[in-house]
Amino acid sequence: MAYECPQDVANDLEKLLKFDEGYDVIIYVGENENVREIHAHSNILRVRSRYFHLAFSEKRYEIRDRKFIFRKPNISPKLFKVILRFIYCGKINFEELQGSDILKLSILVNEFNIEALGHCIQEYLIKHHDEFLQQNPIGILEIAHQHRTFANLLNLSFKKICEEPKMLFDSDKFIGLRGPLLESYLKRDDLSLDEIVIWDNLIKWCLARHTNISQDPTQWNNEEIAIIERTIRSFIPLIRFRYISSENFVTKVYPFKKIIPEDLINNLFMFHMAPRSRQLNEDKRPPRQSKCYIDSVIIKHDHIKIFANWIYRKVKNSEYIPYKFNLLYRASRDGNTSKAFHAKCDDKEATIIIVKVSDSEK
Repeated sequence: MAYECPQDVANDLEKLLKFDEGYDVIIYVGENENVREIHAHSNILRVRSRYFHLAFSEKRYEIRDRKFIFRKPNISPKLFKVILRFIYCGKINFEELQGSDILKLSILVNEFNIEALGHCIQEYLIKHHDEFLQQNPIGILEIAHQHRTFANLLNLSFKKICEEPKMLFDSDKFIGLRGPLLESYLKRDDLSLDEIVIWDNLIKWCLARHTNISQDPTQWNNEEIAIIERTIRSFIPLIRFRYISSENFVTKVYPFKKIIPEDLINNLFMFHMAPRSRQLNEDKRPPRQSKCYIDSVIIKHDHIKIFANWIYRKVKNSEYIPYKFNLLYRASRDGNTSKAFHAKCDDKEATIIIVKVSDSEK
């Protein structure tokens, strides 16, 4: 009969850390007046941390009075003690940490290569995801993007912000978003923002990177035009210009014509000024839209996804709804007669008729 008592072992190791008995490692953590001397045991560090195992193997330490000496000036003593406690006994109390501390701690996970701690942090951040996104959307996105092990957190963050983009795009920290993350958002079909709002925010983001350049594009010299053009170049193909109204094109897009490729701006001009030409028809991307609700007793959300994919001709069903559907006619509401049907549906473009077989699931 086998018997295990892992909790007893963890508790005893925590006592060993707490009472400093038999330590042979001294770690100086922090810098200047905030430096703290922390004691540990080399055997436990070797076994429980890949970082320390490698550090001992490569002799990345000093020796003094038969003690191994490490220096970690870039870490706060408070957070290092949290990490060390987890190394010893696998315990962490997130309630004792501020939100900013948890985000900083997640950065240190990579340095010390403690996968188990990374999983704990990701699980906690997912559980309290909405709260963290509201408080610091940029911080949590940066953390999730930097850590491959945080893929679930990153996907959840992307989905949440696409559903409620104002928490990011209306944030005063939006301009601090790194380019690759912004690019990831602009590639998504489910980003629930009007295209002109996306364009306005892209311009704001670009100009924030060059605060010495005027906000007025008519004031830019050739050098400034080249700088902004380089900044925005990779994002231009991600904007779905065909869904920007002619009025917004003239007032908000065309003034920036010098940073848009000449062939594209000419096509856009023709698209809006001579509608019959429609030279943007080769862009088959649908409008961005993430939510769709139809007041129907027959049609469910999963049906709407299928209809959307019929229209968009996707090979596989997507999770987003790229079109807006309006319920024109419902027999139980408008009357189950041909007259009522034609009164509601005649002369309507792009319609789908759904018929349910009576007394069946079809």
